[in-house]
Amino acid sequence: QVQLVESGGGLVQAGGSLRLSCAASGRTFSRYAMGWFRQAPGKERTFVAAINGYGAVPYYADSVKGRFTISRDNAKNTVYLQMNGLIPEDTAVYYCAARPGGSSIWHADDMDYWGKGTLVTVSS
Repeated sequence: QVQLVESGGGLVQAGGSLRLSCAASGRTFSRYAMGWFRQAPGKERTFVAAINGYGAVPYYADSVKGRFTISRDNAKNTVYLQMNGLIPEDTAVYYCAARPGGSSIWHADDMDYWGKGTLVTVSS
């Protein structure tokens, strides 16, 4: 079992930055691929960014490439999402998710564990 707790959401003006954190329980954190997904009101949950167990290669949705950066600290059992250049379209609840092993294709249905989410609101 892996428990995930997100933090760092809030209200920010367009062009601003936020850093989300996701703290994971368990002693095998490095064996899990970690992802960030988001869900805007009335919309489906979509992929934002992901990183495999040892952080070799990050993956990003086209909509956030060049603005968001995912990273992880296996010693702290934590994954981060640095969000720069935020735009109103980034407004959503952001969820941290985990799955054992690695992948190069990321779908919400493939993730095994989820946090409860943290709300990011970007004002224009």
